[in-house]
Amino acid sequence: MVALKGFLMGAANVIPGVSGGTIAFLTGIYQELIESIKAIGGKNLGLLFKGKFAQFWKGINGNFLLSLAIGILLSIFSLAKLMTHVLEVYPIQTWAFFFGLVLVSTVYMIRQLKDIKLTGWLAMAVGIACGVALCLVAPSQTGNSLPFIFVCGAIAMCTMILPGISGSFVLVLLGKYAYMLEAVGNLDILVLAVFLLGAIIGILAFSHAFSWLLKKAYNGTMMFLSGLMLGSLVKVWPWKTLLEGGTDRPVLPGQYAGDPALAGAIIWAIAGALLIVAIETAAAAIQKKTTSSLS
Repeated sequence: MVALKGFLMGAANVIPGVSGGTIAFLTGIYQELIESIKAIGGKNLGLLFKGKFAQFWKGINGNFLLSLAIGILLSIFSLAKLMTHVLEVYPIQTWAFFFGLVLVSTVYMIRQLKDIKLTGWLAMAVGIACGVALCLVAPSQTGNSLPFIFVCGAIAMCTMILPGISGSFVLVLLGKYAYMLEAVGNLDILVLAVFLLGAIIGILAFSHAFSWLLKKAYNGTMMFLSGLMLGSLVKVWPWKTLLEGGTDRPVLPGQYAGDPALAGAIIWAIAGALLIVAIETAAAAIQKKTTSSLS
């Protein structure tokens, strides 16, 4: 059962805009996931170094993490070639679908926050500015060096565990989404190993920092991330033109050099938005039911 939930998380993490953290919450394993990840450190690592493998495995909830990881990996390897195919054959419709996903995901992130103060809105404004700047300045294609792949793995994995933030969307921002899909589809062991190493080290290094930051400034952090996602919509806008410097710029459908496929783009953007609405509605219903049963 845990592996099945992992499969759903993996499917979500392949799609920019759908958060694996949200799926974990939806399936009732989010808290256990966070606590298990946080357990990989300090005392339990000491047990590992002392050769007390059974105690280490029990301390980190190893059976749970292994089952989840198997499900996630099976899902990613199953869907990577499909996503590569649709990006090549239906790029405008696919990016429009992602645009709808990200936009509505951001709306839900903001809606779940309570008592947002001026500092929260300022954090959001900074996030929007950072998102737009990142998308307009960064080249559409980034380098494929192994150190950069390592960094991508670290950053993407950290965001994968946050409800509302998609790790694959971070890869889109870093210009490595299509590249990593191809690496999975082609079983590029070296690239995948470096990415996985970055993911493991990143989540071990930053999970406690994320936890501390969310405890100390939850609204401000989430508002900044929401703003970052809104500003970064520039990156998933379906119609772009490539500039000489290697960066791309969003253009209106009428200015697009090719078939804008406007009707299809609108339909798929709405489909993406509705998918998030369905996921969030289900999550809210489960949370309400859980709260009622505890009352």
